[in-house]
Amino acid sequence: MSAPAPPPKPWSISPTDVLAALETDAEHGLEASEASQRLAECGPNELEERAGTHPLTILWEQFTSVMVLILIAAAVLSAFLGKPLETIAISAIVVLFGILGFFQEYRAERAMAALKQLAMPVVRVRRGGSTVEISARDLVPGDIVMLEAGSSVPADLRLIEAANLRIQEAALTGESEPVEKDPAARSQPELALAERRNMAYMGTFVTYGRGAGVVVGTGNSTELGRIAELIQSVPRDETPLQRQLDRVGKQLGAFGVAVALLLLGVGVLAGEAFTDMVLAAVSMAVAVVPEGLPAVVTVTLALGAQRMLRRRALIRKLPAVETLGAVTTICSDKTGTLTQNRMTVTVIDVAGHFLELSGTGGPPAPSLSAQHERASMWDNQPPSVGLVLAAGALCNDASLEADSETGDHVPVGDPTEGALLVAALQAGLDKSALEEWLPRAAELPFDSERKRMTTVHELPDDRSKLPSVLASIRAAETSYIAFTKGSVDGLLDICSHVWLDDHPEPMDDTWRDRIIRANDDMAANGVRVLGVALRALDTAPEAPDESLEEGLTFVGLTGMIDPPRPEVERAIQVCKTAGIRPLMITGDHPLTARFIAEELGISSDGRVATGADLERMDEAKFEETVGEVSVYARVTPEHKLRIVEALQKRGEVVAMTGDGVNDSPALKKANIGVAMGIAGTDVSKEAAQMVLLDDNFATIVTAVEEGRAIFENIRRFVKFSLAGNVGKVFVMLFAPLLGITLALQPLQLLWLNLLTDGLLGIGLGLEPADEETMQRAPRDPQRPFLDAELRRRIAWIGLLIGVVALGTGYAAFVAEGPEDRTWQTMIFTTIAFAQIGQALAARSGDDSTSALDFRSNPTLGWMVVLTFLLQLGAIYLPFLDDFFGVVPLSLGELAITLGVGALVFVIIEAHKRLAGR
Repeated sequence: MSAPAPPPKPWSISPTDVLAALETDAEHGLEASEASQRLAECGPNELEERAGTHPLTILWEQFTSVMVLILIAAAVLSAFLGKPLETIAISAIVVLFGILGFFQEYRAERAMAALKQLAMPVVRVRRGGSTVEISARDLVPGDIVMLEAGSSVPADLRLIEAANLRIQEAALTGESEPVEKDPAARSQPELALAERRNMAYMGTFVTYGRGAGVVVGTGNSTELGRIAELIQSVPRDETPLQRQLDRVGKQLGAFGVAVALLLLGVGVLAGEAFTDMVLAAVSMAVAVVPEGLPAVVTVTLALGAQRMLRRRALIRKLPAVETLGAVTTICSDKTGTLTQNRMTVTVIDVAGHFLELSGTGGPPAPSLSAQHERASMWDNQPPSVGLVLAAGALCNDASLEADSETGDHVPVGDPTEGALLVAALQAGLDKSALEEWLPRAAELPFDSERKRMTTVHELPDDRSKLPSVLASIRAAETSYIAFTKGSVDGLLDICSHVWLDDHPEPMDDTWRDRIIRANDDMAANGVRVLGVALRALDTAPEAPDESLEEGLTFVGLTGMIDPPRPEVERAIQVCKTAGIRPLMITGDHPLTARFIAEELGISSDGRVATGADLERMDEAKFEETVGEVSVYARVTPEHKLRIVEALQKRGEVVAMTGDGVNDSPALKKANIGVAMGIAGTDVSKEAAQMVLLDDNFATIVTAVEEGRAIFENIRRFVKFSLAGNVGKVFVMLFAPLLGITLALQPLQLLWLNLLTDGLLGIGLGLEPADEETMQRAPRDPQRPFLDAELRRRIAWIGLLIGVVALGTGYAAFVAEGPEDRTWQTMIFTTIAFAQIGQALAARSGDDSTSALDFRSNPTLGWMVVLTFLLQLGAIYLPFLDDFFGVVPLSLGELAITLGVGALVFVIIEAHKRLAGR
């Protein structure tokens, strides 16, 4: 008999119907034989991982780029012509490129491995009438799983029992607080995952209470499995820079081959030896290829990643460093990124008094030593304010623990209860001290149906010891007092009085309407509202029941939110100035999302699109909405992925932030995925390209600034490198017209390319961002890397270097004859010194170099000195000048080459000044 298929919408039918559909029993569970049969049919309860890219494939890809293929061809021809030194040198460069690229790419995705680790290894299930422990891997549909506080949910379950059960589902839904669970069926067959209160999902964990559920999905059939499928279905896209550099490589390759063939043809027609011209063609190809480009790009990205790390942004994949500079849209999660991920009491509303605490943020919980300083602020408040705070701290199961570094108190337990403790502590009311004054004598725990909690406390005989904020209960004639907190609607139904200053007044329609209006106003602004009530008792009940919560006196309301981070509002404004559009995409409630978005300046039109709204849209309407709406709430992983894809279709370069498993597919699909380092799951971190070590949106903005500077540095290097290579091509191409068959040997060209493109290129790659970096719009990723302006600059600077180098060499050629290699050494050295002058002038594209602070890029200064010394070594050290086939220059000849190099610098600077005018 085959295993029964789980019901398609298990949350929409009763537990009895789900059990019947799965042919199982809540008390007895499956028989071992039936479980084994279902395991054989359904497979183990684990996520299936598709095969990734094989390492050999990655290695092969490193040797098939156009620039590397040109070098391989050059090495083969050099070997054919009997030039072993050239063959070895060029082959070494090829191998270096391959190894460098391989290790850069061989960071295989580990998101699937992290997903697998979310499953709990051992679970308690009912099988054959007994409760046994088995491996989570052996769970099958129909198993009855036991849940308790602290346990992970090992599969997708339809809950059949729940006693005060709360499950933290933030990793899947984005909900910042644990969700109260209730086994009752939901009438709507189409519900967002966050609203399926009778379901428990693999990868979440129980924070409170206990329960039991029947397995309705295992392995890839779970919600977590669906996310795994999404992650693995997202292709690995190249970054804008990778695409543009690949295009540049192909253009240079075509240009190099064409010029090499042209040189070969011209030489042969002019009567030169074929082998000599083949060697000249090889040299030409080597001259065109910027050998230092892969190394400089990698080093520039790596050093940029180090700078970002100092600014609390960890780069996991180097190309992401540059991608940040092209970002046009940042899609941010709310909880912990835009907000502090710390519920904070912001409003206390009591009869006749409304108190707002420190705006939206509220101060951190103070150390105990600071309580007395804060207490004076609260002494001027109505007594009922202190009563609300004390009641919230006493009717409370959370606790505060002192941070060992700061001394501040950190809530432990339910975030809402923790916020009440912090607010009380700000008023000088420490929970431990309160419990000494008013010890707990009985309690009626929180219940999801009642939506409230009650504790009974014994009043001290000597009530003068009570703090001043509790003065209102000093005169109580009873020995006990009960405090109740919960939903305002539920409390109003059981309250007969309202507390006014220091005494109760009968509850009438006027008071009731005022309380309801205050509750609705706060809720409309995304504020979580709790009501507080009390009741005087003569004795403490031995077995509390719901009768304890009758005839209560309503004391007041507390409003709390997860407040925005104070620095994020400015970061949002910087984004907008820089032409970057911020979006909020969250699983939280629409009202909360709208309030935070308006508070931070993300949105001003009040529009919020929910996951349900997005489901009803066709593709055209969806893309239109993505272009207009900046706030999305109650969204699923599929919605997040679709939003990112729709933005990319519109030509946007998207950064997506997230911390949960549910964010992982969108993080992987985005041009730059940004995971949270503190609150983020391992899955989200592995799917992302960047991790925020402080979970702060403002850090993304500083990283974008760094990314823009890095792109400009890479572009600066490419301009520098290609202009130098154009100069070398000019020398090689026009030297035969002057009677010089081979102006430079392949080894000399390799040396120049690695010396100038490598060392000087690294120095140029470390230029800091200018002051206007974040005042410009993002670059268009479709704009050619080598645009018309850049091509013009490359052409005329390359022509300048080529003319002065060939002119210097030809003068020596005429003066000393072709047999003396001085002319070739002067060409060789002039190009090196000319590129030093070019590099110094290239620090700024338009401004005079004299206006820049030399100390802002000391690395370039050291690279200039090193390049100069290495070039001197190449022409004056005997073992090197033999290797390169050059001769030592006289002091006069060396001075000429230095003067020509300085002339290049002066001409480029003069051109910048003229262009500026």
